[in-house]
Amino acid sequence: MFRQSAFRIFAVMKSFQEILLQTDFARDDLVALLLAEGEDRQQLFQRAQAIKLNTVGNKIFFRGLIEFSNICSKDCLYCGIRKSNKKVNRFEATDDEILEACRFAWLNRFGSVVLQSGEQSSPTFIQRINLLLRKIKEISNGELGITLSCGEQSIETYRQWRENGAHRYLLRIESFNADLYRKIHPEDDFHSFERRLQALKDLKTTGYQVGTGVMIGLPFQTTEDLADDLLFLKQIDVDMVGMGPYLEHEDTPLYKFRNLIKPKQERFDMALKMVATLRLLLPDINIAAATALQAIDPAGREKALTIGANILMPNLTPCEYRKEYQLYEDKPCLEEDADLCRNCLEARIELAGCKIGYGEWGDSKHYKK
Repeated sequence: MFRQSAFRIFAVMKSFQEILLQTDFARDDLVALLLAEGEDRQQLFQRAQAIKLNTVGNKIFFRGLIEFSNICSKDCLYCGIRKSNKKVNRFEATDDEILEACRFAWLNRFGSVVLQSGEQSSPTFIQRINLLLRKIKEISNGELGITLSCGEQSIETYRQWRENGAHRYLLRIESFNADLYRKIHPEDDFHSFERRLQALKDLKTTGYQVGTGVMIGLPFQTTEDLADDLLFLKQIDVDMVGMGPYLEHEDTPLYKFRNLIKPKQERFDMALKMVATLRLLLPDINIAAATALQAIDPAGREKALTIGANILMPNLTPCEYRKEYQLYEDKPCLEEDADLCRNCLEARIELAGCKIGYGEWGDSKHYKK
């Protein structure tokens, strides 16, 4: 019996190089990739970059990010702009400020913008987004692509926004492990894991290119959890992903568990391996180089570009608001105006050996299929 069992174990064992060359991955395969160190880690990064070049190419697409309001109805335990954080000065950019940022993006041929805010769902908020979408299309002659990141809404609201010009939607879930999700959110129906999943399904139903993402290095999180997150991204047939290292914020309840998290550099390294492994798992999706990477390593975003990422989000938020939109501590680029941010990212992309897809929406090839 022992010899038969040993034979079965030996028969299914695979080398790291064999795993890298697969096109389909089991959970154990993904765990092996995420635990890679040394030469194995370097081979993972090289393989991911080769797949990126062969599937989505060497272009990097800009999404001009406009964080237009930090007013939020949610109380997520990790977030610096959570409803219960009384230390935050709440703001809403005016329509003119938002449209001016969009005009800058259009004139500088960014291709797309992202309108991001805290989660609100009042009729006034919903109608404001409808009007903004129409105005953005008007001032850009319909040329600017528009991504929304405004949280959970009804399927009818998603339909309205889609009809008025939005075509991509980012709704991060932060963890697909239901138990872990509940540990980093209040225990009530308003912060329901099932409700979040339903919102992602509704976005698919209404025809958006759907994006989501997870945090890497959370308290209570395991490597197996991260492997499951990757498998879940495939299961829900996601078109784009934005994910980065968990960065603590001292004005949040989750901060008290900071003794359970790994050092920032280890979280950064795992985030890079998640990006590379995701590129192997889902070769033709869009993957963002998260700003949170740069909060740990000044070259963090360009490192992500060289191992699989193909999206960058220059911050076009008016500078006076940026310090009040800190989901985590040490957020970079708080003082850079839009021109400086653009010039900085152009230099970073050149250093990474990539080209910018000026004037292009850069839609997900996965969605097009």
